[in-house]
Amino acid sequence: MKPARVLLADDHILFREGLAGIIAEQPDMEVVGEANDGLEAIVKSQELEPDLILMDVQMPTCDGIEATLRIKNEMPGVTIVMLTVRDDDEKLFQALKYGAQGYLLKNIRSREMLQMLRGALEGEAAISPELAGRLLEEFRRLSKQTFADIEVDLETLTDREQEVLQLVVSKYADKDIAEKLRISLHTVKSHIRNILAKLQVNNRREAARLARQKGWW
Repeated sequence: MKPARVLLADDHILFREGLAGIIAEQPDMEVVGEANDGLEAIVKSQELEPDLILMDVQMPTCDGIEATLRIKNEMPGVTIVMLTVRDDDEKLFQALKYGAQGYLLKNIRSREMLQMLRGALEGEAAISPELAGRLLEEFRRLSKQTFADIEVDLETLTDREQEVLQLVVSKYADKDIAEKLRISLHTVKSHIRNILAKLQVNNRREAARLARQKGWW
């Protein structure tokens, strides 16, 4: 199996070099590029097509949150894990809403980080334990909302995400969606994760109910 292609985006060169050194020692990962800010991360993600992007939250020119949104809109299949020194709830929820697969504090041990990154590549959430409790509380709060309380518009989703959601409403399975749209199953699952986050729902059944109640189809 080929090693996962990793792009590092962080404006602190010393931290980035240390991270690159850790990943270079892993047989199942390889660093294919580095970026100093969000704009460079966007450009290099398109050039290098990485499997995984480690994205600093705070960067000049274009921060990691904005870069994540723009990259996921163009490359929904890429896995993005945020790295930060601050446990900012607002940025955590925003990053996950925009499609990030994880949010890790930079004080994490390298062994734990690598374990979480491998999980993220398999579709698992990579969340620092210090932040997991807050995330659970937010999901509990959202679960108490009725669909009428959720202020979302169909234009929140990309054109491709709208196509996927319409097929979900029509009760297509993931495999059938992949065949109909001629995309990989992994890409379908990434689209659905993004749809759930943007619509603030917990599963595809709720997404379909919300779409019907909003009268989108």
